[in-house]
Amino acid sequence: MRAYADETAVLVIDYQEKLVPAMNNKLHFLHKSAILLKGLVQLGVPMIVTQQYTKGLGETVAELRSIEGVPDAFDKITFSCLKDDSIAEALERLNVKNVIVCGCEAHICVLQTVVDLLAEEYNVYMVTDCIASRADEDKVMAIDRAKQEGAYITTCEAILFELLERAGSETFKVISRLIK
Repeated sequence: MRAYADETAVLVIDYQEKLVPAMNNKLHFLHKSAILLKGLVQLGVPMIVTQQYTKGLGETVAELRSIEGVPDAFDKITFSCLKDDSIAEALERLNVKNVIVCGCEAHICVLQTVVDLLAEEYNVYMVTDCIASRADEDKVMAIDRAKQEGAYITTCEAILFELLERAGSETFKVISRLIK
């Protein structure tokens, strides 16, 4: 299933001040995630940002919060984003069929969100270099489970160029610079 920018949204899950420092390969994870979000902003892909129990886990990390076009976060206490009515309704209002998923932790909030999105018949694209867990085995399990459930597994660069569709535009130049 091919994703098109005008049919796609992204869920940016729980990149929080007390979570991100505990993630395995956190620098690579944050770097790729920043590229993804900057590229999606350029492509006009709507974004929903979440924070799990903000009072305890903090705000979205500054590296992502400072990207122009990244909206304020929804606070949640549910692991799955779709189990929070305000987030589920915000996604429904976007009227898209494809949802890109990134964030942490891969085997908890990200995976449960993926499973619930698939149950609601969204096409789900899990961006493997933009998800993280504290342990590699948990991330690997989350990717395997997402595949079993029917999610499409991709990378930051692959999904950006899939949504871009063609070279020769100013957006292509911006995204190419981000990737380099």
